Amino acid sequence: MTLLDKIIRFDKELMVLLNNLGSESWDQFWILATNQMSWIPLYLIFFYLIFSALGWKKGLALVLLTAVLITFSDQFTVFLKDHFERLRPNNDPSVNSMIRILKNNKSFSFVSGHATTSTAVSLLMFLTLRKSFPYTWLFFIWPLIFAYSRIYIGVHFPMDVLCGALLGAVIGYLFYFLSLRMFSYMDRRPTQP
Repeated sequence: MTLLDKIIRFDKELMVLLNNLGSESWDQFWILATNQMSWIPLYLIFFYLIFSALGWKKGLALVLLTAVLITFSDQFTVFLKDHFERLRPNNDPSVNSMIRILKNNKSFSFVSGHATTSTAVSLLMFLTLRKSFPYTWLFFIWPLIFAYSRIYIGVHFPMDVLCGALLGAVIGYLFYFLSLRMFSYMDRRPTQP
């Protein structure tokens, strides 16, 4: 058995363990937590903090850059899923009879787009806003809950989520450095009379 086989076997065993920690009394919470629209209040907080800290001009630039980040992250994770073609737990016959399935996604599993994008956005917001607001580290609660919800409802393996979060951290850092260059350019550019 190769190292990769051992990792995959461990990942499946961990999936069964973590997923089966769930109970019907918590199902609605995690179904709500996995829905992107449930996080609209957080997105509004991001908007408020961005414009409070950066003003309208830089704030709008950061919002647009964040939209590019989300699009890039989404499309890159779709590319990876289509490349690796790993079955989701709910579609994987080696585990789907042993887990609780609350949602039946048909696309591939590796990596988690939810984990990637939420980590990338949270990191970008944290790095950009940490000097203006002391509790920005709380942003990281979002990707933790969001990513775990994917395991809970049966559509991602733990390794999908972990690798997605690591990829999201890389993307978040890259876009943070892009934002620094963008802000530097905006500061050097002469204002129009």
